[in-house]
Amino acid sequence: MRAMLFAAGLGTRLRPLTDRRPKALVEVAGRPLLEWALLKLKASGVEQVVVNVHHFSGMIREFLRSEKNFGMEVFISDESDLLLDTGGGLKKAQAFFEKTDQPFIAMNVDVLSTIDLPSLYDSHLQSGAMATLAVRKRESSRYLLFDEAMNLQGWQNVRTGEQKFCGAELQLSQLTPLAFSGIHIISPALFPFMPSAQQPFSIIDTYLVAGSQAVIKGFQHDADFWLDVGKPGAVEEALQRRDEWENGIR
Repeated sequence: MRAMLFAAGLGTRLRPLTDRRPKALVEVAGRPLLEWALLKLKASGVEQVVVNVHHFSGMIREFLRSEKNFGMEVFISDESDLLLDTGGGLKKAQAFFEKTDQPFIAMNVDVLSTIDLPSLYDSHLQSGAMATLAVRKRESSRYLLFDEAMNLQGWQNVRTGEQKFCGAELQLSQLTPLAFSGIHIISPALFPFMPSAQQPFSIIDTYLVAGSQAVIKGFQHDADFWLDVGKPGAVEEALQRRDEWENGIR
């Protein structure tokens, strides 16, 4: 199994922790976020991982070398010249993921979750979707909008009032708003829906475009532990709640 680990973010919300290190190397419970993410992927059967880098990229390379890539094949996608966001970062690694037609996992490095990745992957295969997004009920400024069949139909920013739909605009009362968990399963068939030029863009924009012609599924996992460690105070929260997530990561 293969995976894309988004580790290129600047980590501005975690300053001053990221003044001298990349967000991926911020430690939680004695291990960098990058290590926790790779251990979870490895435990889920992933053997090959693309890690994108930008901020303090050399430190990430050195850390991976010192740990012998945790026994995995790790490929670096270097965005030192231009930070490409999630969609642009994935597109830069397109050649690697198009070697086969097998779906792959994509995950943000700053997410701690006990979600069962093999179950998420199996759900994706059984549904025949082009992508399957882990989502949950939680407070957020931005939501993905799903119909009764858990097919993606739109997106909204409740703070600004902005709304986007995959096709025709629907009544919000017909849709369920769920927050994205930063974990997804993607089939390589998604790549043609991306902009042709190498440029920064959000993967969510691609999902909204693809959702007008293909199935983009939601996978609701409210019972799992989940925490965005990239936000202020989250490192301390992760330490306080360590018993809730540590055994489900490795």
